[in-house]
Amino acid sequence: MSLLRVSNLSKAFGGVKAVDDVSFELPAGQLLALLGPNGAGKSTCFNMVNGQFPPDSGSISFDGQELVGMPPRDIWRLGVGRTFQIAATFGSMTVAENVQMALISRERKIFHFWRAASSFYRDEAHDLLGQVGMSAQADRPCGVLAYGDVKRVELAIALANRPRLLLMDEPTAGMAPNERNELMALTKKLVVERNIGVLFTEHSMDVVFSYADRMIVLARGRVIAEGDGESVRNNEKVQEVYFGSGKTFSLRKEVA
Repeated sequence: MSLLRVSNLSKAFGGVKAVDDVSFELPAGQLLALLGPNGAGKSTCFNMVNGQFPPDSGSISFDGQELVGMPPRDIWRLGVGRTFQIAATFGSMTVAENVQMALISRERKIFHFWRAASSFYRDEAHDLLGQVGMSAQADRPCGVLAYGDVKRVELAIALANRPRLLLMDEPTAGMAPNERNELMALTKKLVVERNIGVLFTEHSMDVVFSYADRMIVLARGRVIAEGDGESVRNNEKVQEVYFGSGKTFSLRKEVA
């Protein structure tokens, strides 16, 4: 059974159909890229899966449970993690404290004002930081980190909830090429080790073709192609949408 099943999903804003009858499935242990030019409906689709937007019609099933109508908080507690295009961490708190706050939230702990939050789940926080290569910087404030390291911390925060599904919104945005590859190689490793599913949006085609197991391409809210890298790259509709008729969809082409 698929971990995530999206069926006939639609959403309109005014008279504009942002997502129009979109369906796809994602099994555990796989990275699925959701692609498309600006305005294709990627973010709207992403936000409906996460519970931020209610769909006008359609179904979103996670491990057999319907998500439509559930708030993001409850979806998160089911085991759906998320990272954002702009990394969200507390700059004044240490790297470890950021992860500890996520662990406290997961366990729904209420702590007394005379006991510091930093005393909770420190060992587990360090274990998660070790998985993303950030143990050595556990006691540094997040505000002084390089951007690529902040993205690693955000990934550790997302993993604190032990997600079975991870939603990653442009995970490599703003990163240098070597940082992009390091982060996605790490994500691929975690997918295999934890047997989780990852749905991600991405503009960097080098990242997509190097790490995605499958791809779905949207244009004007509708699915125009789905499959592995080779089939998507050679799809005439995809070539036309991105580059105009007759042009080749390059594996290394960067799409703005």
